[in-house]
Amino acid sequence: MKQKIQLKVETYEKALEYQRIGNRAAYQAQEENRRFGLPNIYSRNGKIVYEMPNGDIIVKETPPSGENIKS
Repeated sequence: MKQKIQLKVETYEKALEYQRIGNRAAYQAQEENRRFGLPNIYSRNGKIVYEMPNGDIIVKETPPSGENIKS
């Protein structure tokens, strides 16, 4: 049985601050891609998802490990 470790409130507050910073940076990068006409690319549920500049969503299956991705 694992022993639970009690973290300090300050640790949780710092973690939330880092998460907010990361979320803001990701949002700004997505907006910048849109301004430059570049797709935003995500991985969701083992699939590659392309959000194209025109709003289209393209979903591609990821190949099994060891195989190359071909366009």
